[in-house]
Amino acid sequence: MYLVSPPILLLLVALVGGSWSAWRARAQGAAPAVRQRAQLLALLGAVSAAAGALVLLAPLNFCPFELDGDGNANRLNVMLGVFILLGGAFLAHRVVSSLVGRWLRGEALPGATETRTGLFSGPGSTLLALLCLAPTLTILTLFLYYPMFDTFQLSTQLARLGAPRTRFVCMRNFNQLLGDPDYGRTVLISFFLAAFIVMFSLAFSLLIAQMAYRPITGGRFYRALLVWPYALSPVIAGIIFELLFHNTAGVLNHVLDSTFGFKVPWLLDPTIAPWTVVVASTWNILGFCILFYIAGLQNVPNDLLEAAAIDGASAIQRFFRITFPLLSPITFFLVVTTTTYAFFDTYGLIDFLTAGGPVESTTTMMYEVFEVGVVARNLGSAAARSLLLFGIVIGVTILQFRFSRGRVMYGS
Repeated sequence: MYLVSPPILLLLVALVGGSWSAWRARAQGAAPAVRQRAQLLALLGAVSAAAGALVLLAPLNFCPFELDGDGNANRLNVMLGVFILLGGAFLAHRVVSSLVGRWLRGEALPGATETRTGLFSGPGSTLLALLCLAPTLTILTLFLYYPMFDTFQLSTQLARLGAPRTRFVCMRNFNQLLGDPDYGRTVLISFFLAAFIVMFSLAFSLLIAQMAYRPITGGRFYRALLVWPYALSPVIAGIIFELLFHNTAGVLNHVLDSTFGFKVPWLLDPTIAPWTVVVASTWNILGFCILFYIAGLQNVPNDLLEAAAIDGASAIQRFFRITFPLLSPITFFLVVTTTTYAFFDTYGLIDFLTAGGPVESTTTMMYEVFEVGVVARNLGSAAARSLLLFGIVIGVTILQFRFSRGRVMYGS
């Protein structure tokens, strides 16, 4: 028994998708061609939305909407089911409408108006292009798309590392995770670390790049040394900073003790340890940001800066009114990449530097995925945690794109 039967759910999604497509078609103008194609667009939107919802919910057998033995529905399951339903419908609708919908509205497909001559033009060009893409598509399928599908499947199962059998449990892994107050604390810690890693890495890298990009003797060698920390993996960075911040044998505490007569519990104090992770992570990613900012600063037109200086603008005014706005595409790119680094790539650094402590003050969502999946051997719960982490990072990235719209200046 279901709270709402699957056919009715798909019908409702199809109605919403079709209505939205028809409304968008009519809103674009009153041209006769648009009005004639509005019905086709509505049908396209209905089918794509229903298909997207079906692709995600059919493997689950619509279990989020099932009733228990007493005829009651799990509220959290229903909420997760609605989220999956709308997410699948929205993604499929956007993909189909942006491609097929453009053609139905009489618009050219992306790149269709470009005329280029090259290897993939003429008879048999499509087959040749597919043959050239076959190795890449095979690798992506085996090492990206299949693991993603397997992770989604594991998140709905009771699976243990090394156990020969699994059992389908629907949304139970997600229910336990979302009902765990400790996981909310882990999410806050992850956002705290990510926010300061992004802010510090961009601020310090821009400051250093502003000084390093100027022509000086040995500038290439000097800039290469600045970029060098990014060549080290987060694991190596964790080992280096563990030697620096170790509570008894660390270099920094040895200097403080011999000079001022006191030591700082860098890795033992829950209020200090997160900042230690922020400093180490910022140092690790700093070279990557410096590299892009130096390249961007070299492309800032000198005539604009000279004209502003002649008009009486100070160095600070020239930086914030001319240089920084022209660097906005690079800044936006670095915000996205450093955010991804802060959420995913800091695991090795945290593992060697603090091991998630003290008192789990540096336990991030990525660190918990490994601890639960490999150390605790609970693959189902770890898969659910990885999917939630993936969804959160995707959501943050989408917000960054939305927020940057109209604020990023492209072009010369």
